[in-house]
Amino acid sequence: MSTPDMNGSSDVHSDNESSKTTSLSNGGSGRLHNLTDNTDWKATLQIPKKDPRLKTKDVTATKGHTFEDYFLKRDLLMGIFEKGWEKPSPIQEAAIPIALSGRDILARAKNGTGKTGAYIIPTLEKIDVSKDYVQGDFNSTTLYCLYLTFVIVLFYILAMVIVPTRELALQVGQICVQLSKHLGTKIMMTTGGTNLKDDIARLAQKVHLIVATPGRLYDLMNKNLVNTNLCSMADKLLSQDFRGMCEQLFQYIPAERQVLLYSATFPVSIDQFVQRYMRNPYEINLMNELTLQGITQYYAFVQEKQKVHCLNTLFSKLQINQSIIFCNSTQRVELLAKKIAELGYSSYYIHAKMRQEARNQVFHDFRQNQKVRNLVCSDLITRGIDVDSVNVVINFDFPRMAETYLHRIGRSGRFGHFGIAINFVTYEDRFTLHKIEQELRTEIKPVPRQIDPCLYVPDFQNEDLMDEEKKLALLSLTNERNNQQIQLYHASNVEISTST
Repeated sequence: MSTPDMNGSSDVHSDNESSKTTSLSNGGSGRLHNLTDNTDWKATLQIPKKDPRLKTKDVTATKGHTFEDYFLKRDLLMGIFEKGWEKPSPIQEAAIPIALSGRDILARAKNGTGKTGAYIIPTLEKIDVSKDYVQGDFNSTTLYCLYLTFVIVLFYILAMVIVPTRELALQVGQICVQLSKHLGTKIMMTTGGTNLKDDIARLAQKVHLIVATPGRLYDLMNKNLVNTNLCSMADKLLSQDFRGMCEQLFQYIPAERQVLLYSATFPVSIDQFVQRYMRNPYEINLMNELTLQGITQYYAFVQEKQKVHCLNTLFSKLQINQSIIFCNSTQRVELLAKKIAELGYSSYYIHAKMRQEARNQVFHDFRQNQKVRNLVCSDLITRGIDVDSVNVVINFDFPRMAETYLHRIGRSGRFGHFGIAINFVTYEDRFTLHKIEQELRTEIKPVPRQIDPCLYVPDFQNEDLMDEEKKLALLSLTNERNNQQIQLYHASNVEISTST
């Protein structure tokens, strides 16, 4: 199991992750757009090409809202559209208006359905770039929680986002830069692995938003270098690994605050956290079923010594765009990556014990889809990491917990797209497989000889080229899978209420 980072610092500048701590500032940002209300300001935007792939109801089952309906700053809207975000997803529709109103939120939504945007957009909207410090809104603290992300804003920092891993910090920091490119927001990312003095020097300059891991943030707060009243946080940060650190961080957060929690899964300790740190939160639950509708799950029953051969067979038969292959230990990650290289396939590996510079480079190359097709990893990147081109997830080692399984397979099928998850199950894993199926109320089928490419290959999911019959068949499959999970959900609730 990987160990999340708890101290130190690193930084990213644009797409080139560096081990030094620098500013994620927006070059040329802050320019004024002399456009009247009658001007078609959208015509001036550099909007990326629309993704033609078919999407599931995980992201299309909306109320028809647009981002303009929330009366956001025009410069923020420009960043949103240039990011390629056309319309808010269901979690964004439900959460953004409430977050902007200042009320606490406790929200559950599936992996890859837009929770990052649900807390970044209101955070950027509340920041006043005319001020030279990290801010919150009207002396209040906003805490946003996403998977493993914890965002905090103190008095002299406009806003703060707290995440559990360095890789997630790189991703969230880059999204903040892209969305705020026209706002003039000065963004700083700080994690473990670099010199604290670099952070101190950066804080002497203008900083509006900080993206940080909890250990480095605590170091800065403990030295009275950071004070904010806007905060965002995630479920992993409420686990035993981070709970003590997060409780210490709250000692530095003003009593008047807004707390927003976003996650697909919450630990048992969430009730204590809500009672202690939140005030009458607005509850959002978009998880009648737990797994994404677009992910088809399979298992292959194998012996331990057959796993590499089975993996080689999958590589030769599947049309893999990019894949993530999970192992249960850092040692097995490195050994498997070596075996894959011996088979003649391109592969990198990443785990928490690697040097930060190496982790940054691997993560950058994989996200850019330049050199790396297969990534072997520990549970370091199970939560929050969004690589759109990943269409296959392979559990080389079957996870021991349902929560870990849910977040692993959620690396595929992001934002309503289709993907597959294949699990290698040994004799010793058979009871764990059954337990996870029961807990997640899902079905994991034996892997067939041939897998329909429409289930995971992007070229076969082009909505413009797909005939109507195939499109309806795919959507019917996801709807049937969804209905089965909802029935199991209600059945399990009946059993629980009956037993009690």
